[in-house]
Amino acid sequence: MKKLKKKRFGLIGKNIDYSFSRKYFTDKFEKSGITHFSYQNFDLTSIDEIKSVLKDTKNLKGLNVTIPYKESVIPYLTKLSKSAKIIGAVNTIKISKEDNLKGYNTDFYGFKKSLKPLLEEQHKKALILGTGGASKAIAFALRKLKIEFDFVSRTPSEYEFGYDELNQEVFNEYQIIINTTPIGTFPNVNDAPELDYSLFTKNHIAYDLVYNPEETQFLKNAKANGAIIKNGYDMLVFQAEKAWEIWNT
Repeated sequence: MKKLKKKRFGLIGKNIDYSFSRKYFTDKFEKSGITHFSYQNFDLTSIDEIKSVLKDTKNLKGLNVTIPYKESVIPYLTKLSKSAKIIGAVNTIKISKEDNLKGYNTDFYGFKKSLKPLLEEQHKKALILGTGGASKAIAFALRKLKIEFDFVSRTPSEYEFGYDELNQEVFNEYQIIINTTPIGTFPNVNDAPELDYSLFTKNHIAYDLVYNPEETQFLKNAKANGAIIKNGYDMLVFQAEKAWEIWNT
């Protein structure tokens, strides 16, 4: 019987012990009886350490990328997919036989696919809380869905909202509120973006990219005022499966 060639995959990020990806792919390999594939975390203190990961990890075929390296990883790549180039952030890397590194963004795909079933007629405009790498993928997905959007920042430019500007008038106009910040992630489960949560109604969707805890304080507060809520778990599953497809084609 022919011996199957080992393939290794992994996640690069910072403080990623909690990571979704390692457990997801390890479970996937076990359930599918794939014994020659493995997945590991590469916890980097700076993005430059990716050079050592690539040099010292035999049979490495693909990487996921998480906070805070989705943007800073780009200069280390050979090329980018069309969507990753437009978004300006990468969360999936495919490594070819020639050791070329191609960057993709599957976050936007995962978000779009998980948000779409929740959309109703009134959901025409969105507020994106945060302006980091994840927010860029969300913006790209909203464009694809033809939903207008604006960003909310703690240090707003003239084109962004500050949190203190989010009043009744703004909430009447924007019916989708998306948290792309890490606020409320385990272990800081009592934290939430500083909003007036009484402004949420049954016409609003509150979407949190955070998935641990399952119901963040942001989601709890919005739900208490009637909003439809969604965490980031399905988005992660969809983006992981898209990454898997990329690595295997």
